[in-house]
Amino acid sequence: MAPNRNKAKADRQDVVLDVKNLKVYYETPAGAVRAVDDVTFQIYEGEIMGLVGESGCGKTTTAMAILRMVQRPGRIVGGQILLDNVDVAALNDVELRKIRWRSMALIPQGAMNSLNPVMRIKDQIADAITTHEGRIAAGVLKERILNLLGMVGLPSRVYNMYPHELSGGMKQRVCIAMAIALNPSLIIADEPTSALDVVVQRVVAQNLLDIKERLGVSMIVIGHDMGLMAQLVDRLAVMYAGHMVELAEVDKVFAEPLHPYTQLLIESIPSVKERKPLKITEGLTHDLRNPPPGC
Repeated sequence: MAPNRNKAKADRQDVVLDVKNLKVYYETPAGAVRAVDDVTFQIYEGEIMGLVGESGCGKTTTAMAILRMVQRPGRIVGGQILLDNVDVAALNDVELRKIRWRSMALIPQGAMNSLNPVMRIKDQIADAITTHEGRIAAGVLKERILNLLGMVGLPSRVYNMYPHELSGGMKQRVCIAMAIALNPSLIIADEPTSALDVVVQRVVAQNLLDIKERLGVSMIVIGHDMGLMAQLVDRLAVMYAGHMVELAEVDKVFAEPLHPYTQLLIESIPSVKERKPLKITEGLTHDLRNPPPGC
């Protein structure tokens, strides 16, 4: 399992997502929590960018801001989010509904909690399609759904099943099928392999790679597993205390990490080749109402 990084580099002239100086704050009685503070990056056509960092560093808030799904008391206080040259941050609710799933889609964290337990899989995928495309002939719609299930390695019997009849890995792949149903330009996968065993994690990761190669879709993959990121992504971004502190080709990040926090993340990966104590960072995460100075 390895991404086609040469192809991703060749397509670098085509920017799908351009995030400029993004700021997302959560208002509290004790002051504003700067969950995302002046974050800038680009996603290129056909690449997978990984986004890593400790819990509470701003990874998921960045993703939710791109999707315009930040919940109150959070709000986007500054910056631009240009998706195919359209400023998502400036769209109204009606305009947002038109581009969600069609131009950008989400593979949520914890598929077992994101599927409707009383609807068959076929109906849930059909909803995602017909909400945007209107009525479709039943036979055409069924063939399309079966094709989507096949693309993520699921047998046709899943078509008529309920979520409780599926394993965790199968549910996650259903969510991937729903995300690609309208062939969006960008998919955001929020910890797509969490709560899955190691073997199933690799299956899901391979599904993402296959979809990237087949559809040419760009992705942001959020996670904690540095080993999985090394095999899955083309570029790796590291977030710390609301800031993006490092962004480079994944091979370069692992070979020559520049930021001290990135170095600690890599040193924390356990090794089966040698016995050594795991590196840890002492203390607690920073209070983002009063973030520390520095990079």
